[in-house]
Amino acid sequence: MFREPTRLDRSASMIEALRKGPDAHKYGHGHALVLSGPAHETGAARLAARGALRMGAGLVTVGAQPAALAECAAQLTAIMLREIADAAALTRLLADKRINALCLGPGLGTGAAAQALTLAALDVERPTVLDADALSPRFFESTDALFGTLHKNCVLTPHAGEFSRTFPAIAGKLAAAGPGEAGLSKVDATREAARQAGCVVLFKGPDTVIAAPDGRCAVSAAQGECAAPWLATAGAGDVLAGFITGLLARGQAPMAAAQIAAWLHVECAREFGPGLIAEDLPEILPQVFRKLGLGK
Repeated sequence: MFREPTRLDRSASMIEALRKGPDAHKYGHGHALVLSGPAHETGAARLAARGALRMGAGLVTVGAQPAALAECAAQLTAIMLREIADAAALTRLLADKRINALCLGPGLGTGAAAQALTLAALDVERPTVLDADALSPRFFESTDALFGTLHKNCVLTPHAGEFSRTFPAIAGKLAAAGPGEAGLSKVDATREAARQAGCVVLFKGPDTVIAAPDGRCAVSAAQGECAAPWLATAGAGDVLAGFITGLLARGQAPMAAAQIAAWLHVECAREFGPGLIAEDLPEILPQVFRKLGLGK
């Protein structure tokens, strides 16, 4: 049964979900793993990892290909680093069940090696964010093949172009309705996509829509007095993927993690203002947390 979409805004329950207790320790807040791509293409994964760490994941590890290890090591400090040469190495690492949230896609690449890593990660059925390259149509022979690998703990985070490639039939119906015309809305399209994929879908944009397969839906509207045009910058989506991953590591359900992350993503942009670049988003998050009263 479909319900009216919720407009995301500050709420006591969302703020409480972010709070850490006085006796908290790092192992109580999860361990997120972000897979990196090849050398000279690691920036997106590092942005996602920083977002997950700032969001409060107890530990965050970047899994890097051998040729990218030195590049990542030169840039990472609090974030840990592990060599992952291939899908077999990833499977061995994921035998450690303390790694409880995964981020796939930012800068991962679209070749056979990246596809094998994605399939190995999905096979363990842990909370997983799929973004950017992980939504590439080159990964799979068809969208049905993609959906056959997904599970209920996944969150897909497509922008408009990725949505069109991942859900071509739905995107076609959405595009058929011109401005002011009756037809499929973005809310309807995202709900249908979530049903088809069997997991949460976050359809990015100034009017980000988040939907679950059971029809739950929320809208994060960065418009009007809540406008955050500075989010239209390279890497902002990678940080959002990291925000969601960090919340998944902390134990939030996929729908809640996507909702809270989308809301905070906008709040960070509004707090920083003009001149924002993607690297600023994780760094302004503590200031947003303090304004929410999380420092008390």
